[in-house]
Parts: sequence; C-alpha cells; structure tokens
Amino acid sequence: MFNENSVIVQVWFSAVLGGAYTYKQVPNLSNLRDEVGKKLMTMGYDINEDAA
Repeated sequence: MFNENSVIVQVWFSAVLGGAYTYKQVPNLSNLRDEVGKKLMTMGYDINEDAA
C-alpha cells in the first residue's frame, strides 16, 4: 500500500530521524512501519535500538 515515496512515509521518516518519535511509535498500519524502517536503515539508523 505505501512505498518509499508516499508522503506519510516521508513524514514519519523525518520525524523519527529528527528525534521527535522513535521507530516503535510509527503506527503499525499496513506496511507503513516497514517502509519507514527501510528508509531509516539506509541512513544507518538502528531500528532495533530500544529507545525510551
């Protein structure tokens, strides 16, 4: 449903990368979290990091 160019993926990607949210806070909606995770990993972000 979502892809790396979807606006919502880009918004969540920026929010997590900027520190406003953690990866675990990305809604588990369809494949949204997966797509955000893929983009984050390309930037070297550890999606398995247990942030508070």
